Amino acid sequence: MSNKILIAYASRTSTTEGVAQAIGKTLMESGVQVDVLPMHEVQAVSSYRAVVVGSAIRKSKWLPEAVQFVQTHRAQLAQKPFAEFTVCITLAMANATQYRAAVAQWVAPVRDLVSPLREGFFAGQLDFSKLPVNWDTLLLRAAVALHIFPAGDRRDWNAIRAWANEIRPVLDQ
Repeated sequence: MSNKILIAYASRTSTTEGVAQAIGKTLMESGVQVDVLPMHEVQAVSSYRAVVVGSAIRKSKWLPEAVQFVQTHRAQLAQKPFAEFTVCITLAMANATQYRAAVAQWVAPVRDLVSPLREGFFAGQLDFSKLPVNWDTLLLRAAVALHIFPAGDRRDWNAIRAWANEIRPVLDQ
């Protein structure tokens, strides 16, 4: 087993990838060896000493490939220091704290598979140029027009870096 930490992510529009990269960079700056990879490129987690996984939220759920990744590797993830993070535009809404519990509940199926030592919840980015033209996107545009959801990049890079620094000692267990 190597001394590396794996940060695996599932992303549709590269927002979650950006969060994963920021977590990886923060850990590397503190001397940790890290691989940051999209989940579909990860063949095995056995060679890593710890694993961090992250997904965007779509329709009140983690992306299907992210849930499948955790399900596929759940036995090994349960034997390693494991943390997860979620990226969701809902957390950028006004009064986001009242929605945090709902977003945490959307991650319950992942938590039921493997209990993370730490969870991170981060606001995302709503960039319509990266979304497909379909009914869901039209509804999302309407929600933005009605000021229900904010558009633009709402990621809090300081909070993301702080969480990465917070999980470092946990991943060293």
